[in-house]
Amino acid sequence: MDYDTQEKDNQTQNEAPMSATNGEEPQNEAPMSATNGEESQNEAPMSATKERTLDDKRGDIFKGILFIVISAFFYSLMSLFVRLAGDLPTFQKAFFRNVVAALFGAALLLKSGSFKWKKGSLPALLGRSIAGTVGILCNFYAIDHMNISDASILNKLAPFASIVFSIWVLGEKPSWKDLLLVGVAFAGALFVVKPSLDIFQSLPALVGVVGGLSAGLAYTFVRKLGTRGERTAVIVFFFSAFSCVSMLPMAILEYEPMTFAQVGFLLLAGLSAGGAQFAVTKAYTFAPAKEVSVYDYSQVLFAAVWGILFLSQFPDWWSLVGYVVIIGAAVIKYVWAKRK
Repeated sequence: MDYDTQEKDNQTQNEAPMSATNGEEPQNEAPMSATNGEESQNEAPMSATKERTLDDKRGDIFKGILFIVISAFFYSLMSLFVRLAGDLPTFQKAFFRNVVAALFGAALLLKSGSFKWKKGSLPALLGRSIAGTVGILCNFYAIDHMNISDASILNKLAPFASIVFSIWVLGEKPSWKDLLLVGVAFAGALFVVKPSLDIFQSLPALVGVVGGLSAGLAYTFVRKLGTRGERTAVIVFFFSAFSCVSMLPMAILEYEPMTFAQVGFLLLAGLSAGGAQFAVTKAYTFAPAKEVSVYDYSQVLFAAVWGILFLSQFPDWWSLVGYVVIIGAAVIKYVWAKRK
């Protein structure tokens, strides 16, 4: 409702009695008071509408935060189920996880009635899919060979890596503050990686870092696809189908028979990943990334709890310092984004 227009109309209507009285001001004092009364009455609906708008915005932000935390919860469960699936080849685990995600994406596309992507989106879809596939393989390898909370925090380097990749993919120019936070986050990662002269001892953590970098590149391509107006269902299905096809040869070559429990855990991992993808998509429909993205780091807390309860994994002090540094950098990034 255009309240400014309404006020002008009220004022115009109330000016007519003054003109009709030919200057008899005493008789016009009542209409003048009525006009002021109407303006006061019109301020109330305007104020109420603003309050409702603010309440709606706060409600949407709360929903966005809720869904991003739900997404983090499901991703942490995915990590737990991948680890509980036992000693199986990484390609085999990742393949089963992505089959479920591909079915999830296909269902979304069937609901929309079209599997077509927008003209010109193919290069970005391929870039997202290649980077995402490498990211998942590295993340699963890290999950199998180190504490799941450590693997989760290394994967959360992705938002910082995305800042760097956005220079190349999106042509953006990050500020010196953004680049400083990238340096801080990767310095924090060193506390988790704990580099040593024994490359095999540090290998899982280094692979986890590569996974975080790859995820950051994948997210950057997702942003590019978003600017082109590409549908979320197309992005999810294309990536999941591409990763399944590309992993299938190695999954067949390295295939190991699975128990019913292992099959069940991998299916649960796939369902958890599908639930996480749905939740994160819903989160960003309610609120922009600058409002909710920092809450995604709750995944590390969930993963730490699952590691303690089900895997007897306890992060060491060096890793905890790394957690604080990386999450601290994310919080500062969040605060700066809110001020813009």
